[in-house]
Amino acid sequence: MLGEFGSDDALIVVDVQNDFCEEGAFDLLGGGAIVAPINALAQKFQTVVMTQDFHPAGHSSFASSHEGAEAFTQIDMPYGPQTLWPDHCIQGTPGAAFHPALETTAAHLILRKGCQLDLDSYSAFVENDRKTKTGLDGYLRSRGVRRVFVCGIATDFCVAWSAVDAVDHGFETVLLRNLSVEIDLEGSLQAQLDAMSAAGVRMERYEAG
Repeated sequence: MLGEFGSDDALIVVDVQNDFCEEGAFDLLGGGAIVAPINALAQKFQTVVMTQDFHPAGHSSFASSHEGAEAFTQIDMPYGPQTLWPDHCIQGTPGAAFHPALETTAAHLILRKGCQLDLDSYSAFVENDRKTKTGLDGYLRSRGVRRVFVCGIATDFCVAWSAVDAVDHGFETVLLRNLSVEIDLEGSLQAQLDAMSAAGVRMERYEAG
């Protein structure tokens, strides 16, 4: 059971967008179910960050951008291995919008990522080249944040990368396991849960009330 949250705590809500929820490009079961508890939890924080996958059309992470490629396979990009995805979260489309029930008014910062055509971005802190920073670490420090709670979609990709990078940037980090939804590609969930544990990410459940 989680305790009280202070001024040095922040909530990072990762990619709770239409394309990652039911009936979206990924159609992940449980995406809609985490929205109400996230809304309730966000009211308890003085710093709330929401990230938004926001790709230009024809993004290099889309399988459709590579002739003959299939979604959920992997290719090598100049910055390293890249999983290819269905077209999703394209700028200006309904799929890129936040889930309609998500109370975005709770956010102090909305951070868009994956905006560069030839560079994907899972983490809220550093893009997939592992060099290009989003500036989130500086924002959090400027608000006196020392501990972050991470939740959202997907547990084994953008949520996990954000959590591990939060530790790497010096923040005590807690994954809210029951407020995160996974894709689980060929064991990716367990691999990332193990990676988060090894990095020092603590895993907790949030129960409203």
